[in-house]
This record gives sequence, structure tokens and C-alpha cells, in this order.
Amino acid sequence: MTAPAGTLRHKAINTIRTLSIDAVQAANSGHPGAPMGAAAMAYVLWTRHLRHNPADPAWPDRDRFVLSAGHASMLLYSLLHLTGYDLPLDEIRNFRQWGSKTPGHPEYGLTPGVETTTGPLGSGVANAVGMAIAERMLAARFNRPGHDIVDHRTYTLVSDGDLMEGIASEACSLAGTLGLGKLTFLYDDNEISIDGSTDLAFQENVGERFAAYGWHVQHVDGDDLEAIDAALCSAQEVDDRPSIIVAATEIGHGSPNKAGSASAHGNPLGEDEVRLTKEVLGWDPDAAFHVPEDVLAEFRVALEQGAARQSAWQERFEAYESAFPAEAAEWRCGVAGDLPEGWDAHLPAFSPDDGAMATRAASGKVLNALAPIIPNLVGGSGDLTPSNNTYLNDSTDFARDAWEGRNLRFGVREHAMGGIVNGMAVHGGLIPYGGTFLAFSDWMRGAIRLGSIMGCHSIYVFTHDSIGVGEDGPTHQPIEQLLALRAIPGLTVLRPADANETAAAWKVALERRNGPTLLALTRQGVPVIAEQERVREGVPRGAYVLDDPSGGSPDIILIATGSEVSLARDAASTLAEQGIAARVVSMPSWELFADQPPSYRDEVLPPAVTARLAIEAGTSIGWERYVGDAGEVAGIDRFGASAPGKIMMERYGFTAEAIAERAAALVARIRVAEPAGG
Repeated sequence: MTAPAGTLRHKAINTIRTLSIDAVQAANSGHPGAPMGAAAMAYVLWTRHLRHNPADPAWPDRDRFVLSAGHASMLLYSLLHLTGYDLPLDEIRNFRQWGSKTPGHPEYGLTPGVETTTGPLGSGVANAVGMAIAERMLAARFNRPGHDIVDHRTYTLVSDGDLMEGIASEACSLAGTLGLGKLTFLYDDNEISIDGSTDLAFQENVGERFAAYGWHVQHVDGDDLEAIDAALCSAQEVDDRPSIIVAATEIGHGSPNKAGSASAHGNPLGEDEVRLTKEVLGWDPDAAFHVPEDVLAEFRVALEQGAARQSAWQERFEAYESAFPAEAAEWRCGVAGDLPEGWDAHLPAFSPDDGAMATRAASGKVLNALAPIIPNLVGGSGDLTPSNNTYLNDSTDFARDAWEGRNLRFGVREHAMGGIVNGMAVHGGLIPYGGTFLAFSDWMRGAIRLGSIMGCHSIYVFTHDSIGVGEDGPTHQPIEQLLALRAIPGLTVLRPADANETAAAWKVALERRNGPTLLALTRQGVPVIAEQERVREGVPRGAYVLDDPSGGSPDIILIATGSEVSLARDAASTLAEQGIAARVVSMPSWELFADQPPSYRDEVLPPAVTARLAIEAGTSIGWERYVGDAGEVAGIDRFGASAPGKIMMERYGFTAEAIAERAAALVARIRVAEPAGG
């Protein structure tokens, strides 16, 4: 039944609604309709079911609430303020304003209680699946009979738009396959999108779709408090399947002229309609941002309940720590995001005697050397495990009722994989990675971008990084992807030159906690660099001098990444025979190099040396920042073709002979343009 008018429950729900419409109206921007329609079910979840502590948003065993429908941000901000999070009413008044903690869409790390950044529809769905996976993984690893220190749920409010997005289909299909019983969706089924009725483009039976995924499905009236409560209780009793509660709601509920229409979705109601709506809701039309004292007291019970729940958990953890001190220490280390002491001593070192080795193969060796030392390192690939070399040999698959596995089988679901990895990262306790081909980074770019916005400790392992892929042809041969990924702020891209650089790149990825890291790895074998110490010191700085026979006064600088570094070294040897001293600079990461002080950058790339040739089997755009006006780029500005990788590299000019010839011509040109003493 709906909350009777005049009751405390009725006032509490309408407080959520009026705070939302007042904030949107004051900002003259936002989405009032969804918070108004979903307020009743949010009230039930937050006051009767959600286990959280507003005084400590980072309590590890809290339930997670994900507002995947991020446009309904004022619903979440209202709940956070009312239940006692550090979000004063002034922040609600400053909704969508510069410097406020109430941005247009929820942002992880900015607002206390916001579990993940949402807005791009469907992304929160995938994040929530990642959180549910993380909970099951950690529970399997740490819980012992009579000692459950990991036991929480993930609740997600999703919209019609979320469920239209492909990423949601990918993630929900996987969640059903895995049987994530502690994942519950509340579907705000209001049948309205920006364009109008969802019938225009979305006529599927969502309940039947999710039943086909293997989910537990219920249907309720989204304004019936007892039905919502019963549905949530029922969902909690289902252990072997995720649950979705399809809640029929009315967008803009209470607005006499806009309820149930697209006009309530993404625009303020307008001052006149706000007054009329408040009258319908039994509210003082002249009161803005009004929170009745009895309503605040009703919501602030969450502080007392949360403190009691966390205290009880702390007692359980202390008993656990007494019984299992080693496991408790591991738990603390993982939750803090720390790495085990001395872990890097287990990084493998490679020798030229090992022979040519693909960096994807070296990456697999590094992963398996570190996996026993870093037990919270987990991940998998998008149905490319043997190609990406992402499998942890000493573990098993994470699967339904086999939660102890550390290997994730994402299936052919690249976009969802990225979102799930991000969700695992923000959940905490794990260092997750996901792998696919570099060309398919386009499929998960949205997730990579969000991981960068959030500063997730996510690791993306992308192999088959150039036309060296060979016979699969232009669809699988990345050309513009490296540049496109380097353009994402906060993302560190590393394209290692050999096995030792790959090990050093993994060290960077594991230690870098303020943003995601991407490894671009070869399919083809490349020679192992013998100068291990130079590599270990140079890779974290983004670029370093690998060879310099000139003693510091080179005629030309060859700047290369990945598999092209070995070509640069061979070309330098050829140039030496012609009396041309070539410095070889390996530049695995633009971002890391840009972070170095100018003195170091000038040491690696002396400004006086204008003869510079950048060598990378990808688009030439962007390299002008390093080669300058006088330099050149040996790159690729057209798509590839289908042929063996060796033939591809030859036809596109990536041979030592071709590089040496081009470098010699460049030196000659610059010598003519800049005669000695001129």
C-alpha cells in the first residue's frame, strides 16, 4: 500500500521529492522526474534494508548502493543528506554549481557515500556486477566457519535507459551466468525517456529478458511500500541468482501537469509547477529545501544503526584476527590497497639467451610469477585468454558456487568487462585486470574513460598491438588506438619494448593507485634487452636512453616504442657504419615521461639535437611534440591489410634497413639546413 497522507512515511518520501525538485529548480538544470517517481522505493531500501554507516562511508562490509540512473542524482544526494552523511543542506542548495559536492551526476571520490561515478547509462550496471563479484571473491577467500567478515549486498537503481544500453545486457548476462545472489536491481520502470514514451524504441518484456538471463524476477507497484519491502526480503532469500524488482513508477509523481510525461525527465518543473506540485504533495508551496524535524529524525536513525552494525562487525573481525592472524593481515593489506612487502623481488628478469619473446607472453610470465605473492591480483579476458596470456595457472575459474577462483571468464563482452573491472576496483580489496586485443579497446573506451575519471586502480591488458597481428587484417590491426587512449586524461599507457620492459611496466601498473594503467603488448616475438638495470630505472620515467654511442652528442635521436625499439637499435648499428651516431630512446609511456622534470626530459631529448625520428607502428599524429618541426615520424596513417606480420612490417616500412635509410636522409637534410657553425 502507498503511504497514507499525513503519516511520517508519507512526509519522508515527499521530503525526498521536494528536495529534488527544489535543487533542480534552483540550479535551473537537472532531472526531477526520476527522483520523484522512485522516492518511495528508495525510502524503503534506505530505511529498512541498506546496511551502511553514514559516519564511515568506507566501512568495508557495508552494502553498496549504485545509482546507475545517474541523471537522478538528486535522489541520491537527498538520501545521503537525510541519513547523515557529510553532505550539508547547503550542498543540496548548490546542486550542479562550481565546487559543490553535488555535481550533475554522482562522482566517486567527491561526495561521501557515492560508490561509483555514473551518468553514461548502463555503466553503473556493470560496476554493480563488479562489486558483487568482488564481494563473492573476498568472502570465499577470507570467510571461515563461524567467522564471516565479508557478507554484504549490492543494490542498484536502474532506469529504462540503463537497460537499453548494450553494456547492461553484457553485464547482466554474465551476472546471471555466475549466479550472483547478493546483487539486487530496483528497476524504475516509468516508461519514459527523453524522446517520450519508451514504446518508441523499447518494447521488450524486461522481466522475461532477465528471467532468460537466469535472474530472479519480481513485479511490484513502485509506490506500494509493503510490496517493495516484501520484494526486497524475497530477493535476499534467493542465494543462487541475482534479483531484479520491476517497479512500475510514475515519472514526476505529484506534478499535476508533468507527471508521466517526458517533460518531467530532464528539465526543471518551473516555478509555477513546483508550487502546484508541493500543494498536491501536501507541502508548503513557499518552503524551499524544507526538511521537517520528525522526518530528519526518522532518517538519521541510520547513524545509530550504522554505528551498531559496524561495531558488531568490528567485534567479529577482531575475533577473526585472533583466530586467523595471517589472513587478517592479508585482509588489512588488501583493503588499504597496499602491496605485500618485498613483492617486487619476485618480478622475473629476462635474458637475451631466452630468445625473442612476445611481450604478451612475457606479461603472462610476470602475472604468474606475482600471483602467489599478490593474492588479491585477479582478472581475465574477453574470451581471449590464451591470446592475452591473462590466466593465473595456480588458480581456478571464478564461477557459480566456485567463488574461490581468481580467473574471470568475461566472455565476448569487452565493454562490460571494463565496467566490471572498474566496479571491482572501487569496491576495494582487489587489484583487477581485464584483457582483450588493442583494436577492441574501442569497444570498452567508455569504461576506460570512466575508470580514469574515478582514478580506479584498474589494469587493462591489451595485446596484438600493431599491424604485426598479421593475417587477421585491418579489423584487428590497431592504427589510431594508441593515440586515442593516450588522449584520455588520467590513463597511463605503456607499450613495452621487450620482456624486461614488460616486467617493469607491470610494476608501474601495480604501484600506480591513482588511476588506471594500460599495457599494449605484442603478438610477435621481440629481442630481450640485456640492460636490465637501465630498463628498471627507465620505464617508470616513461622514456630513457637505451643506446648512445656518441657519448652525449648524437647526430640523430631515434625515439621508439614497443616492438619498434629493436628496429631502432638495429638501424642505429647500420647508421654507425655510415659514421652517423644515433641515440636510441625507448619511450614506453608518454604520460610518465610528461611527468618528469624538464631537466630529465632535456637530458633524454637534448633540445640542441633537432634530427629526431619517432618510430611507432601506429598513427603519426601526436609525435610532433617529441620530434619537433625538423623531425619526422615513421608511423602509419592508413589502415592495415591481411598478410603475415613480418610481411606487413616490411611493406609498411618497419625494417631496420628502411629506418636507417630514412634516418640518414633526415640527418643529411638537417645538416644542409643547419651547416656547422651556422
